[in-house]
Amino acid sequence: MRTEQELVELVEKAERTATLANDGKGGEACGVMGVYGHPEASKMVYLGLYALQHRGQESCGITSSDTESLHAIKRMGLVADAFGADELAKLPGPLAVGHVRYSTAGGTSLRNAQPITVEYARGGLAVAHNGNLTNAEILRSELEAYGSIFSTTADSEVIVHLIARSSGRRFADTVVDSLKRVQGAYSLVLMNDKQLIGVRDPAGFRPLVIGKMGGAYVLASESCALDLLDAEIVREVEPGEMVVIDENGITSSKPFASSRRAQCVFEFVYFARPDSFQFGEQVEKVRRALGRQLARECPAEADLVIAVPDSGVTAAIGYAETAKLPFEMGLIRNHYVGRTFIQPSQTIRDFGVKVKLNPVRGILKGKRVVVVDDSLVRGTTSRKIIKMLRAAGAAEVHLRVSSPPVAHPCFYGMDFPTKSELLINTMNHAEIVRFLDVDSLGYLSVAGMMQATGTPEGDFCKACFDGNYPIGVHGVVANEKIAEGVGAKCD
Repeated sequence: MRTEQELVELVEKAERTATLANDGKGGEACGVMGVYGHPEASKMVYLGLYALQHRGQESCGITSSDTESLHAIKRMGLVADAFGADELAKLPGPLAVGHVRYSTAGGTSLRNAQPITVEYARGGLAVAHNGNLTNAEILRSELEAYGSIFSTTADSEVIVHLIARSSGRRFADTVVDSLKRVQGAYSLVLMNDKQLIGVRDPAGFRPLVIGKMGGAYVLASESCALDLLDAEIVREVEPGEMVVIDENGITSSKPFASSRRAQCVFEFVYFARPDSFQFGEQVEKVRRALGRQLARECPAEADLVIAVPDSGVTAAIGYAETAKLPFEMGLIRNHYVGRTFIQPSQTIRDFGVKVKLNPVRGILKGKRVVVVDDSLVRGTTSRKIIKMLRAAGAAEVHLRVSSPPVAHPCFYGMDFPTKSELLINTMNHAEIVRFLDVDSLGYLSVAGMMQATGTPEGDFCKACFDGNYPIGVHGVVANEKIAEGVGAKCD
């Protein structure tokens, strides 16, 4: 049996080689936005990106068209810091697309910020991509062999080069030609000087919704962006569908080979805002159902329920309702923390977590506490939170996770670490309980998670939980089980 120090060293080793930078969880998917037919299109995109900021805080960008040429501005950091009145004044026209990024392919640098905007033989082109192309490296090598010169390391640039090489007569034809060559996950907004295109891959991994604002059309990753603009939600772009928006209105086609649906269930678990409508359901409704199912599968003798804010709050409310326990705000989040902060020279223990979260001692002292979080990836942040709760006087701490443990890497747009860096693959259940220093630990089962979605299980990708990859990727066999025997566990 490994000692506690050995367990800590095991996780610290994984941390040193980890590729994610998002509180020990997976990197967030990107957010895309497009507006056609509004005199201040770039300002509408700017506001929409505010609502999508949760999907990526690494970089942001907006490209607009005055119907003759494209204008683009990209910056590192948050939308509020990147765009002011001066920047938006340089983005004129009735057509614009925007992007907030968290890198899942390509490094962290301004050159990889999106939209990728270029001038080529047919005029201007801008592409904003949410997802991950699983055959990008193969296509990139092929394109480079034929003379293509890449200016970024992002997989999305492959689409730009394929469009430029297409012999299609219309812009829409070149988009179809290019996307028939790629594999993997993509929800895209693209534009040239006069048209806006939205397209979703045949499996439908990532979301994309259509809205209408007076005579203008809007495309966005989540409906919460439409709410901010007072835009009417028309419908979701269907898997495998392409919509073209121009002076003739909106036209729809399904030019790609059909595929089984594989919508990312982690959008419901963590990524999406609870006020969004996605994959045919209200996210808040599904997330609350996850918490209710968790309470049925993993009850605990406790005095109250708290959440790890913000993504764990709705599930915790559902848990408390079913468990008939009071829900309390036992952890308070500082909402004014950016991606980076200055570490004091005299190190404060667990500074990174403390600057973001603080326990409410008056609620926790002497109480048996159920703490609900949305997911367990590497466990490092969970361990620090549990330590804070105990220091605040909690008599018992029972951790409940409203999804199964993440056991496999993702190849479709989430920056989950490699298999060896995931906590569930480094320790057995008893060791994880000791490492986290909890009185008990319980996860939601895969079956329980799917029941909570309210839609057919076959419509979702849950490969990060069960290892069943719906689309094969370079170096990984489709449906290969990377690890066996990983499932829900309660004690």
